[in-house]
Amino acid sequence: MATNTVVVTIEKPNNLSFPEVNGSDSLLLPDKQKAASPKQFTWVLLLKAHRVLTSLSWVAMTFKSMFLSIKKRIALSDVSEEEPKSRGRLYRFIKVFLVISILALVLEVIAHFKKWNLQMLRPWEVQGLVQWSYMAWLSFRVDYIAPFVIFLSKSCTVLFLIQSLDRLVLCIGCFWIKYKKLKPTIEGEAYDIEDCSSFPMVLVQIPMCNEREVFAQSIAAACQLDWPRERVLIQVLDDSDDGNLQLLIKDEVSSWREKGVNIVYRHRLIRTGYKAGNLKSAMGCDYVKDYEFVAILDADFQPNPDFLKLTVPHFKGNPELGLVQARWSFVNKDENLLTRLQNINLCFHFEVEQQVNGVFLNFFGFNGTAGVWRIEALEDSGGWLERTTVEDMDIAVRAHLNGWKFIFLNDVKVLCELPESYETYKKQQHRWHSGPMQLFRLCLPAIITSKITIWKKANLILLFFLLRKLILPFYSFTLFCIILPLTMFIPEAELPLWVICYVPIFMSFLNILPSPKQFPFLVPYLLFENTMSVTKFNAMVSGLFQLGSAYEWVVTKKTGRSSESDLLAFAERESKSLSEEKISRRHSESGLELLSKLTAEDVPSVKKKNKLYRKELALALLLLTASARSLLSAHGVHFYFLLFQGLSFLVVGLDLIGEQMS
Repeated sequence: MATNTVVVTIEKPNNLSFPEVNGSDSLLLPDKQKAASPKQFTWVLLLKAHRVLTSLSWVAMTFKSMFLSIKKRIALSDVSEEEPKSRGRLYRFIKVFLVISILALVLEVIAHFKKWNLQMLRPWEVQGLVQWSYMAWLSFRVDYIAPFVIFLSKSCTVLFLIQSLDRLVLCIGCFWIKYKKLKPTIEGEAYDIEDCSSFPMVLVQIPMCNEREVFAQSIAAACQLDWPRERVLIQVLDDSDDGNLQLLIKDEVSSWREKGVNIVYRHRLIRTGYKAGNLKSAMGCDYVKDYEFVAILDADFQPNPDFLKLTVPHFKGNPELGLVQARWSFVNKDENLLTRLQNINLCFHFEVEQQVNGVFLNFFGFNGTAGVWRIEALEDSGGWLERTTVEDMDIAVRAHLNGWKFIFLNDVKVLCELPESYETYKKQQHRWHSGPMQLFRLCLPAIITSKITIWKKANLILLFFLLRKLILPFYSFTLFCIILPLTMFIPEAELPLWVICYVPIFMSFLNILPSPKQFPFLVPYLLFENTMSVTKFNAMVSGLFQLGSAYEWVVTKKTGRSSESDLLAFAERESKSLSEEKISRRHSESGLELLSKLTAEDVPSVKKKNKLYRKELALALLLLTASARSLLSAHGVHFYFLLFQGLSFLVVGLDLIGEQMS
């Protein structure tokens, strides 16, 4: 059957051009081709080449300046010498791990570029020592290393999830407190302002040791507390070993005593037991039996005048209450990146941990300052003991075992300052994380045999000590600083993305909620917390096994920044009267004492240097080596996490975070 043929004719408009299908010499879109002339194409290539060269030069200059800065920091820095014994063990382990990782990376790079597929090879087909070494490494890795690393990673992941669940429950409890507007209330009637005898007797203790920068402002703040003067006594407990500084503190105490303030100065001849020994000695005075409560304020803490009126009334009509703890507020929280990250941690500690435990359990760890104790509770719990470096947590646990209750006041804030240098912060964190492990060893028998309920015992042992003081630093260091880089060389044990990315970011988000202004620092906070895990892990181990560094007590360095905001108005108001009083007093003093004070006031500044921290630097190289290995395997999130975590360790190891010494 013949097919029907239909001819379609299309008239071509004059303003349009269509290519001819059958024309081999015809050009597609001649206007476009005309735009892409060879001369213009050359200029495009030159422009792109110029941009590439500019980018390369910028990257080269950046690396050069970074290298010169690192070289200068290494040349001008001192190697940190703290905790030599425990540091040596951990540092040697990290160095061995680093050397093995570098050798494994070299083998992996050679295998990658030579495209070895050893699964297709037989032993007699292996050529060369390097290929044989790589094949032996793969066999040994699969048979012996991988099973152990898989078990360790799964165990740490389980601990990580348990701790994250605990943190989530605390946050839910905090949200419930906010939703229900739960807060401690004062029972009974307030004290009669016209009848001073209705106010209880309060002892205010200010323990200090070589606090040259802050002693004056702390004494001034305590002397301005709004409480009947005949019902309060201020004890300045000076443990300073500088004779000139002792004279200055005595002079400050005398000036306030002449104004009618009931204040005394105490200095121990035998300085044992650090802060616990100082407080224990002060509580041994005969006149202490006349007082009902004691407020403890460290040297850099400056309470508002209404501090006692906001805390002491909570004891009225509540005979089981042993402690009222106030919240800390920081004058230098925006001083540098280090203080901002500390502020995030401590805001979560007070807003969530202390408040939730105070509302639902009536127990939390005493913060060592900015709190008011019932003296009967202190005496009933055995008083201050010198057996650990966390005397505040020690007395809180013993008081809890004796049935005393605690209250946390989140809306009562006491001004203080944060450590501004990494060296100071590192030493503080070492003491805060080694002491609880010392205390756990000592208190465990007492907790088990105490008369408190089984639930309170479980909370103390499992949550307060094991989970939050032991497991947290253990898995943080092991999982993110050891296992994660190890899995880059052992792909059989690779960690899932939700372990290294999603869950940590979510938990960091929860941590930052109490300080919403710090949200831009979410990622730096996450990286810094992992960086600090090496210090916390080292401290935890030294405290658990009673190593020498667990008993070190270093007074946290103060800068005196609190006076710039809290006492400025007071200083301007009374500077003239104070200077006149000091001049009149000094006329009657001996020339030797006056010369000593003038010499003490003009103490020459000691030049200090930023330090190098070898553990952090070794871990930085380890993580960067692991990131290079992950790059070969095209691990996106793993690579970026290891890269930025390694850079974070490098910044901390070079002491580039916090206060910079000139």
